[in-house]
Amino acid sequence: MSLRDQSRALEARLKAIPSEIVAELRPALMKSAEDLADKMRALVPVDDGDLRDSIAVTGPGETTPAYASGGGRRTASEAQALVTVGNPEVRHGHLQEFGTVTQEAQPFMRPAWRIAKARIERRIARAIGAAIKKAGGRGNA
Repeated sequence: MSLRDQSRALEARLKAIPSEIVAELRPALMKSAEDLADKMRALVPVDDGDLRDSIAVTGPGETTPAYASGGGRRTASEAQALVTVGNPEVRHGHLQEFGTVTQEAQPFMRPAWRIAKARIERRIARAIGAAIKKAGGRGNA
């Protein structure tokens, strides 16, 4: 399955989540995205800080800042928070992360994700569980 197909499948699954649960999930999504962005900022190789300062969090239903020349924007679904790196003036995050022929890789995105992943997954699972419990309680009242 291609990355595009996987993305479409995920989007369809996210759209199937009841709106009450999505509303309860939003704070956990935002906290998780902010935590990830903070870890990325702490790990990014800093010369002048432009790359670090370009790391941005976009909440559910919002559109990312332009992260490439010519625009390059994406709108998060109601059940997504996005962390982006770069802007029209700072377009070298991927080069830092993966390296080039003349520059050794200095990863900061993937290591930040590895550090944050378990905590993010637990936070989101707790938020979903609480939202389901709350929604179930309303149905029984």
